[in-house]
Amino acid sequence: MKTWKIKVLASLLLAATACAATAQSMLEDIQKSRQIRIAVPTDFAPYGFVDADMQPKGLDIDMANLVAAKLGAKAVLVPVTSANRIPYLQTHKVDIVISTLGKNAEREKVVDFTAAYSPFFIGVFGPRAMAVKGGPDLAGKSIGVTRGSMDDMELSKVAPSSATLRRFEDNNSTIAAFAAGQTQLVATSVQVADVLMKNNPQLNTEFKFVLKVSPNFIGLPKNEDKLRARLNDILAAAKASGELDKLSQKWLGRPAGELPE
Repeated sequence: MKTWKIKVLASLLLAATACAATAQSMLEDIQKSRQIRIAVPTDFAPYGFVDADMQPKGLDIDMANLVAAKLGAKAVLVPVTSANRIPYLQTHKVDIVISTLGKNAEREKVVDFTAAYSPFFIGVFGPRAMAVKGGPDLAGKSIGVTRGSMDDMELSKVAPSSATLRRFEDNNSTIAAFAAGQTQLVATSVQVADVLMKNNPQLNTEFKFVLKVSPNFIGLPKNEDKLRARLNDILAAAKASGELDKLSQKWLGRPAGELPE
């Protein structure tokens, strides 16, 4: 074999070996750098929002800080929307996602998941005077929903062709549009709707029907098995110690209860 071919093959082998090592070293990199970039929501109370001092607060923020502390790392919180949280993970802008991320078959093709860490319920909400009990009743009506969210995916499954799905880029915009009368109904989580109803009693909003019971999971890049195992250990310990129940009680007013692993 010619010398240049041997050199090319050797270079390719070294590159492949380096890539393989990198693909398995995220946990080690986090431990070495002592920091972890975590995608979190800041437009989705009570899971993530900013307070009067513009500081991030919420269940997912507390969860992110808990995970970072257990890893012995500083949490670098990166605000994301429902639409860009997975792309941020795929393009290495963040290491993990703790942002009301539900698990489904499509997402599992591109993202790995840990065990669940908190409950999450999605439903349709609207004025008491409007008779809506299921998907067929959405015919001819406009429904606000956040683009790329689990709410969007589940609403799309049941909404008839005559329904108008108005998609917004973030949850604040979705809720604001409904509150302003730009949509007749809104698809969102029970927790977010609860805040909406408390802040806008004049709208006479009520729960209409469930779209999906969808617990939240931590998302991480595919094939980072060491990191996933460590995160699952952290979650199992937090569940056993009651920390998950305490976080859920603090922000949702109810314990986390049984969650899928």
